[in-house]
Amino acid sequence: MPDPTAQDPHTLIFVRSGILWFTVQNANRVGRLDPKTGEIKLLTPPTPKSRPYGMAVNSKGAVFFVQFGTNRVGSVDPATLEIREYPLPDPASRPRRIAITSDDVVWYTDFSRGYLGRLDPSTGAVTEWPSPSGPKSEPYGISAIDDVIWYSESGSSPNTVVRFDPKSAKFQSWAIPGGGNIVRNTSVTRDGSFVLANSLVNAVTLVKISK
Repeated sequence: MPDPTAQDPHTLIFVRSGILWFTVQNANRVGRLDPKTGEIKLLTPPTPKSRPYGMAVNSKGAVFFVQFGTNRVGSVDPATLEIREYPLPDPASRPRRIAITSDDVVWYTDFSRGYLGRLDPSTGAVTEWPSPSGPKSEPYGISAIDDVIWYSESGSSPNTVVRFDPKSAKFQSWAIPGGGNIVRNTSVTRDGSFVLANSLVNAVTLVKISK
């Protein structure tokens, strides 16, 4: 790292150009690594101690990240490296992970309040829904699959798999058979299955989604 205070990189994500973006939550930084040259650029969000956490990239290559230390979502313009912040309505919001649908709408899990949130970056408008297991459900890992939102509630016991259909605004949820044990992150396989990292046990959960 060019700055010795930027320790413990957190979430990492490659974009199509091969550039690697990452967050350094405890140092309040967002990083950009060019693997071809080894050059690292560290960016600082305007809000101090904002704890940049989960990341996702939209169809235009813009990088979005949630700020777990405050009630904000941030974005980075890949051309200018300028950071923009989008405030969420509730000061108690603490977004932790993020997903983006094909319309470039941003979805986030509000860990502290037990909500699923929707941010339209073109207008700044935010819509929120209470997660099925309530205010202490601690929604965490999240992915978008065919523009349907899938995430896990890490505060419920056992952890859950939650499906939210933006078209109908309806939730479905299922208990993870092995308990889950805090699903901190999720991903999607090439065939569109939902993968969950059960971080406190030696297990991965695979959800096969019917077509």
